Amino acid sequence: MGKCETRINFVFCNLRQNKMDRIKGIVAVLIGAVSFGILSTFVKKAYEKGFTLGEVTGVQALFGMLLLWLTLFVLYVGYRKYFQQYAAKSNRWIMLISGVSTGAVSVLYYKCVQLVPASLAIVLLMQYIWIGQLIAFIVFKERPKRRDIIGILVILLATLLATGLFEQDFHAVDLTGIVYGMLAASAYAVFIIVNGRVGNDYPPLQKSAYMVSGACLFIFLLLQPITLFNTDTLVQIGPYGLLLSVFGTVLPPVMFAYGMPKIGISLGSILSSVELPVAICMSYFVLHEQVSFLQAIGVIAILGVVVFLNLPRKTT
Repeated sequence: MGKCETRINFVFCNLRQNKMDRIKGIVAVLIGAVSFGILSTFVKKAYEKGFTLGEVTGVQALFGMLLLWLTLFVLYVGYRKYFQQYAAKSNRWIMLISGVSTGAVSVLYYKCVQLVPASLAIVLLMQYIWIGQLIAFIVFKERPKRRDIIGILVILLATLLATGLFEQDFHAVDLTGIVYGMLAASAYAVFIIVNGRVGNDYPPLQKSAYMVSGACLFIFLLLQPITLFNTDTLVQIGPYGLLLSVFGTVLPPVMFAYGMPKIGISLGSILSSVELPVAICMSYFVLHEQVSFLQAIGVIAILGVVVFLNLPRKTT
């Protein structure tokens, strides 16, 4: 009887632990998604202060790189077991070069935010969903399922609503901003593919540090934000750099790396789409951008597609 009770207690403890791990995973992914969602508002605020695209993207990458390597140093000194559980055989230069995709997302998305409302910029970035499917089909010959095709068509229609094209003069829309938004979505789709295939035998923090270092080099070579080395400029933009690096470079990768394995890709994808309504709400309440009823319907439709595409498929 004693052994039976012990076995039952062991099973209940495992179930309780699994439930707690799942809850922790859900909270972690939500924190990561919310962090991404508030970025565009901080970027808009930085532009209002007169900072340039190069300064905003440069300070985020620079501070993010420094924070990640500092965190890794602290872990190496105080908790080396974190590194010992990984094989770490991948080429470090490949991870560094892969960071170009991360840097491209920042440059293109923040340029889009500079030209169009933040609420529109995040909708354009969400087009990575169907662009990623297209890239997978062209490059990896992965044919989309009927469900995926339906979802893509709904996203395209919902995007027309969410961008407000049916409610304003077509000439009033900044087409250059739209182009940058679509390029940012394409770069984000490439980033997701690269991130899933490169450096997975390294600790997530170390992999992120290499990729962000590559992004930093790319941004500094491309935009040359040398004004950041001016003490007055660095002091003024410092608070924005800290916010952007924490919420855009450090926190989301750590939270997703911790939470995704605990809840699975499907639920993780659904929860990570929270960044869309968060960005819309921030742009409405903080930046006071107008969001119409039709735009809200478009945003809800996009969220619905994300849930639809990630629901478990019936097996026969």
